[in-house]
Amino acid sequence: MPNYKFQVRTSSGQVQTGVLSADSAGTAATILRNQGAHILSLTAQASMGGAGGLLGKFKDMNAGKPSQKQVLDFTTQLAVMIRAGINLRGALDGIAEQTEHLAFKRVLMQLKQEVEGGKQFSEAIAKHPKLFNPLYINMVKASEMSGSFSKMLDRIATYMHQEIETRKMVVGAAIYPGIIGTLAVGVTVFLLTFVLPKFGAVFQGKEDVLPWATKFLMALSKFMVQNWYFIVAAILALVGVMWAFLRTEVGSFWFDKMKLTIPVVRTMFRSLYISRSLQTMGQLINAGVPMLDTLSITADISGNALFRGVWKKVHAAVKQGRKITQALQKDTTLPRAVVQMISAGEESGKLGEVLDEISAYYQRQLKDQIKAVTSMIEPIMILAMGTVVGFIAMAIILPIFKMSSIVK
Repeated sequence: MPNYKFQVRTSSGQVQTGVLSADSAGTAATILRNQGAHILSLTAQASMGGAGGLLGKFKDMNAGKPSQKQVLDFTTQLAVMIRAGINLRGALDGIAEQTEHLAFKRVLMQLKQEVEGGKQFSEAIAKHPKLFNPLYINMVKASEMSGSFSKMLDRIATYMHQEIETRKMVVGAAIYPGIIGTLAVGVTVFLLTFVLPKFGAVFQGKEDVLPWATKFLMALSKFMVQNWYFIVAAILALVGVMWAFLRTEVGSFWFDKMKLTIPVVRTMFRSLYISRSLQTMGQLINAGVPMLDTLSITADISGNALFRGVWKKVHAAVKQGRKITQALQKDTTLPRAVVQMISAGEESGKLGEVLDEISAYYQRQLKDQIKAVTSMIEPIMILAMGTVVGFIAMAIILPIFKMSSIVK
């Protein structure tokens, strides 16, 4: 039977700690509550001896950060259990017992303890901002006021599912070009450092009859073989500097601007950020979140510095009493058609519904554009790889043919 370390406040107001043996955390909590104690903390205590204790510690050390997929599963399960009539504390306890991920289990137990301590669920999840973003927290807070908790959890789960699917699509679109590009670089380096040096003895003393391409590649090959450690160090240093630069505010802004400028991918990224921004905004408005909070959260979740700037500008305009479309009139980040539809939504009082429809349209567009970008990049990458390898092969073969004709 597992042991649970507890900290409770007794009916007299004293804080006590101790260890309790029970079948589960729920049973231990029930025992303590029956004794008239208010639970402050309750955590499972691993066995200190034997292989089981060592294995438990090893698993604990290797339990990484919970993923958004686990948060999505938790949200879906919580919605079902709340709708079934189970109270929030019991639902959290039940989900925690079934969760195998140790780090996420600890988070759920902390949420349960916060709720048992009398805090609202929105206040409890706000202490874990890396797992529950501002949209999640504010939608839960709005549902607590309106009494539509389970429906709001369903809406949050739907939003998270769409975000995860969108992220998968964008990452999937980048995987194939990345693999082809890596293969192209790898094959080129292999030919220059392992194949070309073998022909050095064949071409030695015959430099006058060698084409310029062969001379250039032989010189490049010799440089790479003799200075490979400097080249590797320079590449690593360049990658490090680039990584550090992109983490700065200026570098991040430059990279976000590039994504909306490069011809092949700019339409895809534009659709991604429009869809994400308007979907977030629509969900928050429909949930009853105040407009200023909605715009602030939309700016944070947009995922691009340029779009973040647009929504912050709109936030400042709305704070001064102006309409959303007035702040968007002179901005070219959003298409004119989108601004007009937002204006129509404001005038009709159905802004949330309009934003949902626009985001759904751009979500469909994004899927089509990802397919188009992938199908466009494939032949370009293959052509580039074939050109490089073909150039190296011809630089080797042509002088051999030329020398053989001279010998004849």
